[in-house]
Amino acid sequence: MFQALLSGPDDFDGWRDAARRFALAGVPPQDIDWRVEGDAGSLLAFDKPPPADQGSGAFSVPRAFLELAESAILHRDPERFALLYALLLDVREQRTRMDDQADPLVRRVEVLAKAVRRDIHKMRAFVRFREVQDDDGARFVAWFEPDHHIVRANAAFFVRRFASMRWSILTPEVSIFWDGERLSEGPGASKTDAPAGDPVEDMWKSYYASIFNPARLKQRAMLSEMPKKYWRNLPEAALIPGLVAGAQAREAAMIATPPKTPARPSNVTAAWAALREEASGCTRCHLYRDATQTVFGEGPLDAALVIVGEQPGDQEDLAGRPFVGPAGQLLDHALEEARIDRASIYVTNAVKHFKHERRGKRRIHQTPDTPEINACRWWLDQELDLIRPRVLLAMGATAARAILGKAVTISRTRGAPIALENGIEAWVTVHPSFLLRVPDEARKAQERARFVEDLRGIGERVKALAR
Repeated sequence: MFQALLSGPDDFDGWRDAARRFALAGVPPQDIDWRVEGDAGSLLAFDKPPPADQGSGAFSVPRAFLELAESAILHRDPERFALLYALLLDVREQRTRMDDQADPLVRRVEVLAKAVRRDIHKMRAFVRFREVQDDDGARFVAWFEPDHHIVRANAAFFVRRFASMRWSILTPEVSIFWDGERLSEGPGASKTDAPAGDPVEDMWKSYYASIFNPARLKQRAMLSEMPKKYWRNLPEAALIPGLVAGAQAREAAMIATPPKTPARPSNVTAAWAALREEASGCTRCHLYRDATQTVFGEGPLDAALVIVGEQPGDQEDLAGRPFVGPAGQLLDHALEEARIDRASIYVTNAVKHFKHERRGKRRIHQTPDTPEINACRWWLDQELDLIRPRVLLAMGATAARAILGKAVTISRTRGAPIALENGIEAWVTVHPSFLLRVPDEARKAQERARFVEDLRGIGERVKALAR
């Protein structure tokens, strides 16, 4: 019997090299003992290494097989190496084998890969860093217990996500460390090696409790996305039993005494601060890579009117504040003419990062695509859940799409209220940047007057709802 010794449980390159040699030599799956260095081998195995590399005898397989194998090999199933080798032989013989979804071997390997991908997602979602101090300043440490061998494969995500931080992720099998420039790894650790908490957790708990909506509670769906095994490492999870236990009573009270206006959460200031801090590190889409920073909304958190624009422009990206560039200045003047105090409204954007292309030294605005709008929709929803305005004004097609969930024509939706599911009344108008681009001065004056009239009507509507 041949023996294939791999350097680690996630050694894909080692498995691929050995598998290729075995396949070229015609070795059947049952004649190979796959094991990881340090593990006990089969009692039937003899120290017979894989056949020598035959050089020119390489062969190709479909890319779909390699992608599946790269995921499945991270599973903890001890048979994964043998299963993949058997599938490799089948695919080599018949390249269309991967297309047969009814094939038992294909299905079994896909189940392994699916479990690994889910574990990777869970790690990204449920790692919680705690701040500690060392000789070089602040370091952030997290503890996580993965189901499979995913830590090394997931390291690049955390490097991109937290590139400016010094951090460590401790797991029972292996630990990874980022010093701001270089990624390294060390032996496994125990939960006692990680800090128990830090002051930021109180703010995060306040935010989580504030956005908990008892009327939307679906325990089965919640447990599917956030299994209880992860709760002990999540600071907000300590609140869940109490929030769930009181959900039915709170929902009954909401129905029995419906408020005149949507109820706002308690501790909204702390919750909003936590939300803004979380958004500062957003990597939900690729736009963060070229933007200077996240540009979050600003304004009073009890505002009756929220105005939503498209995205930050060049000046907003540099300043870190919405509507401070030319379009923002036009908006300020228009609000003044409409007798709306800018300080009384909350302004934000549908997309929080500046999308642009460089032309020499200039950064030219580009319209966000649907995936980018959808990726940022989560932040906008959280802002609205905290502020609970009476009226929402979408300026431009991008903002309208983010709020309404579909593409609309400004000319057809402008000037009429739209009732949203959360009880907010939405209106649509043009974006101030549209007015800046109108070349004809007479038409520009006409469009600007209509924009001011839209704002004046919105202001009157907010006052009417407040009575």
